[in-house]
Amino acid sequence: MTYKDYYKDLGVAKTATQAEIKKAYRTLANKYHPDKNNGDKSAEERFKVISEANQVLSDPVKRKKYDQFGADWKHYEEAGAKPGGFDWSKYANSGGGQTHRSSTHESNGMFDDQGVNDFFETLFGQRSGQRRGRRNVVTKGEDLVAETILSLEEAYHGAVRLIKLNEQTIKVTLKPGIADQQKLRIAGKGGRGIGGGPNGDLYLIIKIAPHPELHRKGNDFYSNLHVELYTAILGGKTQIKTLKGNITVDILKGTTNGKELRLRGLGMPVYGKKNEFGNLLVKVNIVLPEHLSDEETELFKKLAVLRK
Repeated sequence: MTYKDYYKDLGVAKTATQAEIKKAYRTLANKYHPDKNNGDKSAEERFKVISEANQVLSDPVKRKKYDQFGADWKHYEEAGAKPGGFDWSKYANSGGGQTHRSSTHESNGMFDDQGVNDFFETLFGQRSGQRRGRRNVVTKGEDLVAETILSLEEAYHGAVRLIKLNEQTIKVTLKPGIADQQKLRIAGKGGRGIGGGPNGDLYLIIKIAPHPELHRKGNDFYSNLHVELYTAILGGKTQIKTLKGNITVDILKGTTNGKELRLRGLGMPVYGKKNEFGNLLVKVNIVLPEHLSDEETELFKKLAVLRK
């Protein structure tokens, strides 16, 4: 029986954290994955080795048992499975008080190869007494991550993206109201599974490009509205550009600079909800007239006198 050093297989220390084990496995799995090595048998065997190591070390219960009995496995290897080399009989009873019995004979107080296999099956939670030959490692495919950029208009109205991956084209429909940095999971569209395992998933990260006139916060839009001084003083109407189209709004007489107008229902669609929208908040910026004529200047002087 050959001692397996799972820590060495993954290239980590015995004190490695679960995060370090996970990172090491992902790095090696990406390197030796059969899909990336064009039928290279050595890469496939290496992938099976690191997958087996990860199955044990990533499970805290299995890892604890492995750490507990690892030294005895090494002693058994050094003894060469010779009579008197190491006594495995003290581990013959395991698994919460249940007695494990080898389906083959024992020789000189030692387990033969099948007995040792059955012992490890009990140790790691495998079905007792089950004979196994060379076993395929069943592994879920790798999860993949992709990004796509949308304009604010596309995020508002919804969009479709075609993602080319693993020699296939995936059509992804994006609902109105999707947010910047939102992550979508497309099940089963990641890397291929190994040994009959399920495919991984594809995670699509949404990025929304800045808009020249609108700023988004949650489901609300913010923008600036330039209003002529005379309109602000006397009142009137002006046009505002929105993602629903241009609308006309009333500017009340005496509107002050910096006043905020709240236009309900003209914001972003609420993601996943029909006919629900945020608001558009418009800040009024009063534009002062330039290049006044002499007559206009005189009129402002008269106005200034009247205001005293």
